[in-house]
Amino acid sequence: MVWAERHRGRLAALAIAAVVIAVGVPLWWKTTETYRAWLPVAQINELAQLQLQLSVEVEVVFSKGTLTAEHQKKIPPSNTRQEEHVVDETTRLRYRYETRYRTATIMEEDALNQSTAAEADISLHMLSESPSGSVVIYVVPESSTVLPEGVSVYVGQRRTALLRAGGQMRVAVALKEVLASLETWIKQVLQVMSFSHGDITAALSDRVRPGDRSREGLADSMRAFKSSPGYEITFSLLNPDPTSHLLHWDVEAAISSYIQPLLSKMAPVANFSIDSQILYYAVLGVNPRYDPTLNAYTLNADSLSHVINPVEARLGSSAASSNPVLNFLLYVPDSRHSPLHITDHRRHTVPSNAFSSPRWGGIMVYNVNASGTELPVDVHIDMRRVMGVFLPQLRLMLGVQSAAPPPGFLIGPCGNAGLADWELDRLMWTRSVENVATATTTITSLAQLLDQIGNIVINDNIAEQVSSAVASLQLAVGQLEVGNLGLAMQYSKEAILQSERAFFDPSLLHLLYFPDDQKFAIYIPLFLPMCVPILLSLLKMASEVRQRPGQGQAKKD
Repeated sequence: MVWAERHRGRLAALAIAAVVIAVGVPLWWKTTETYRAWLPVAQINELAQLQLQLSVEVEVVFSKGTLTAEHQKKIPPSNTRQEEHVVDETTRLRYRYETRYRTATIMEEDALNQSTAAEADISLHMLSESPSGSVVIYVVPESSTVLPEGVSVYVGQRRTALLRAGGQMRVAVALKEVLASLETWIKQVLQVMSFSHGDITAALSDRVRPGDRSREGLADSMRAFKSSPGYEITFSLLNPDPTSHLLHWDVEAAISSYIQPLLSKMAPVANFSIDSQILYYAVLGVNPRYDPTLNAYTLNADSLSHVINPVEARLGSSAASSNPVLNFLLYVPDSRHSPLHITDHRRHTVPSNAFSSPRWGGIMVYNVNASGTELPVDVHIDMRRVMGVFLPQLRLMLGVQSAAPPPGFLIGPCGNAGLADWELDRLMWTRSVENVATATTTITSLAQLLDQIGNIVINDNIAEQVSSAVASLQLAVGQLEVGNLGLAMQYSKEAILQSERAFFDPSLLHLLYFPDDQKFAIYIPLFLPMCVPILLSLLKMASEVRQRPGQGQAKKD
């Protein structure tokens, strides 16, 4: 009877242990595990080794009198040139230039016979429009009068350039030497109208260290805002003393006439929103000093950095949006500190009476002559003069570079939009590469974070955003490789949006600060009272099993 009771106890303990081990532990493990959706880790690792190829289509058109009949017969239809640059151990760049040669048509010859290069550029654009990212170079005879004297290359509003043929295209020169000399000019034209290696490496600043770049190029990259899918632009009128001045500014008409054409043309790069405001009793954070030599008050360059902070506290625009905010302030000094001039480090007055702050915006001081008049004075602000200052500052803040052209180059006017087509292409090249670099850095950082911290929940929407970002990145890299700049820009914008949305998703933080010691503190009070009796029963049965052979041997003896 006692043996049967002990046998039933052993069976009960074994049954409970079997149920706990076979059913309870797997059920607990499954119900308490962290849900982690599948991520394309292999594709993310491939993108971490960034290998970009940028392809540019170049069309060289020879007008009448630039090539001999013998050269026209032997000229090849196309030529491909490649450049490869190893930026670092994980980033490699390759530039591919596909150059096609042809002779000008009759209508193009008529367009090249215009009296000025600007008229020829407009006439050529009316004949055909080049796709985004491409460059068309028209070679005109050395004796042509379409180019001004001393000018070898004219860069127009569109994607065309006029190149004066030099002495290398004489009859005695071989075709190989003609094309080799022409290739030197083509490289310079592409450096101006398309992109340069320095521009692309600057766009990769999030991935690689800045190399040996010129001070001018480094200053331009630090002045411009980082690439973003959207920007907020705020125009503010500062009136420190409303009792002295009644200010009137037609800012809506000025934005419509000067700013909106530029932003409409830059629509492929980013989305823009504009607002304006008037701030009363807003003063600068620095007291200007009176200069008797100028008979005016001055703000020197050393004190300009202290002007922004007090004014920025009243702007209130940066908290309304997550996009970068570009601030443009028009300050009308009060009668006690008027006129007010900005001076440079050499104490010379700045002609525009304005200054810009990198990645913030610009401030212009607008003086009013109110001597001998009754206060308050009605002031109608000349918005054409104001926008003439703010528009170049806006171009610089958005990344449109205005570097000095090489010797022999003449840059034509950028037109009513304030931006030439080739300037837009140059910006889109750098912004596309910057978006791809930023998105790949964000995605790879997120993948490494999720791999290192195993208790972060990866929901299906996070996995979908990561997969969409990876797909957009692959499409953007592919479009850059074939030279389709417009689609490359679109896909790169989608990639950076989806990658940042996934990286900053709030659900990734739910279990981030839930370490293992807290898990033990929660689970031990639950499982210890149940596991101790089971373990003691199993240990007792194991000891009895070990004692049985010894008892049997003792009885036999």
